[in-house]
Amino acid sequence: MKLLDYRERWAELENNTNPFATVVMAHLKAKETRKNVSQRRQWKLFITKRLYEKGYQRQDIINLFHFIDWVMRLPEDLEESFLEDIDEYEEDQRMPYINSAERRGIRKGLEQGIQEGIEQGIERGREQGIQEGRQEGIQEGRQEGLVSAIELGLELKFGPDGLELLPEICLIRDLEVLSAIKEGIKKAQNIAELRSYYQ
Repeated sequence: MKLLDYRERWAELENNTNPFATVVMAHLKAKETRKNVSQRRQWKLFITKRLYEKGYQRQDIINLFHFIDWVMRLPEDLEESFLEDIDEYEEDQRMPYINSAERRGIRKGLEQGIQEGIEQGIERGREQGIQEGRQEGIQEGRQEGLVSAIELGLELKFGPDGLELLPEICLIRDLEVLSAIKEGIKKAQNIAELRSYYQ
């Protein structure tokens, strides 16, 4: 069955406590709201609040939030207001499962990886020239950010079996290949198909 077939079974998804129902809901609404970011924000808020309402454990909420945040990206201003709404909701519900810093860390993980990479590269670059170090740091930061996103995607989509690919993916330096793998996780039906993106 294709995920899109679940569009007609939305009420069933809403009532289902299986974490996969949340994954399907986020995927469907991400596709449906590609051209309407305001509507996407509303659905992202609805699906995220549902995590708390369904009584998931803290770690399940964090893992599912990672996935929702990954597939339902928002422009910075809407993301900021979305996070404020979640902060307020957590306070009302007295469920501080994902604190503000953690949420913003999830959203800015790639940027942080790039920044850390720049700093490390500049430090090394004092010996080989600041410009070379900056470029190397940017490259390493992007690589680390992409590998982190791939790791999360592998775990969410394929479970522990997916994480077995991580050692070989970590050896890849080409950012275009890593980006293709990250995008490929969304489309691949199985691990063998995903491997075709980089072998």
